Amino acid sequence: MRWTASYIDPAGQRRRAPGAFDTRAEAEVWLSQVEADISRRDWRDPDGGAVNFKEYALKWVPERGVAPTTDELYRRLLRLHILPTFERYDLDQITPPKVREWRAARLAATGAATTVAKSYRLLKAIMETATDDELIRRNPCRIRGAGKESSAEREIATVGQVDALADAVGPRWRLMVYLGAYGPMRPEEQAELRRKDVDLDAMTVQVRRAAPELNTGERVVGDTKSEAGKRYVVLPAFLHKDLRRHLDWYAEKGKGPDGLLFVGEKGAPFRRSSFGRKWRKARAKVGMPDGFRFYDLRHTGHTLSTRSGATLKDTMVRAGLSSEKAALIYQHSDRERQKEVARGLDKMVRAARKKPSDRPEEGAGGAQVVRDA
Repeated sequence: MRWTASYIDPAGQRRRAPGAFDTRAEAEVWLSQVEADISRRDWRDPDGGAVNFKEYALKWVPERGVAPTTDELYRRLLRLHILPTFERYDLDQITPPKVREWRAARLAATGAATTVAKSYRLLKAIMETATDDELIRRNPCRIRGAGKESSAEREIATVGQVDALADAVGPRWRLMVYLGAYGPMRPEEQAELRRKDVDLDAMTVQVRRAAPELNTGERVVGDTKSEAGKRYVVLPAFLHKDLRRHLDWYAEKGKGPDGLLFVGEKGAPFRRSSFGRKWRKARAKVGMPDGFRFYDLRHTGHTLSTRSGATLKDTMVRAGLSSEKAALIYQHSDRERQKEVARGLDKMVRAARKKPSDRPEEGAGGAQVVRDA
């Protein structure tokens, strides 16, 4: 004889056990566990997780309302790293062992730890939403530290190298190099700067919008990366001549204050693809490593700012960063900075040693003579 069991779910629908039990006791144990879940409000629809992962993930991305570049990144990570493994599974079929196997296989196949970390974070975020939607009981992405990126230390240019890059990239684009380093502005922010955003007398540039370029070549004009990205940037005085000259010679003409600050030789808006060729030639001419990206100018500028005494908050405001975690990336401490710290410590200790000492004077046998307050 076999035994079956059934119960009434929170919606008032009768549910039956997925199979029969060998004994009445086994059926009653199963039923008591289900009833306990219902009483604790921990019950999940056993059919709820029967949703195809690919369908759910491709709906999840547009529902986030992220920037076009982030949307593009999510879809690329899904297409190249996540869907090939999980697209045939339902949500409730993705288990912790499957996630561990997938991550290990991706690391072995690509050797790209940063990309795998990004992919893992994306998978975890999708499955967390599925948990919130009560389609699965628990997120299967439980690998501690798997979403953390441990990129190599970023390259930093010297002041001389920044000047050399500005010269090598040509007069039309030299200001872009300087704004990248000493603004320090993202390239997509510079791409949407207008004449009206520049105040020569105050030496400020107002960042209002951004125009990132997708891998398809589409130029997407919209908001900055975050609300903090909308800001006034005060430029160092030594850039006055370059800024004035650029406005006079190279900024878009014919549109008055709305003219773009950076346009090509034929008057077209800045394009990442065409500028990239000029950047690579300039980088080679200066002798900078292939891994030094235009974006690293931003890191260079912030590192120099912190060396000059900028606080964490200063860095956040200047960079247009919305979190301290992001700003801490620029609290760079390379060997040269450590030498500066050591020199400062040496100077402080030497100065202190020249002052009268308040330390106890120690005599023979450990006896001390202590100044009486």
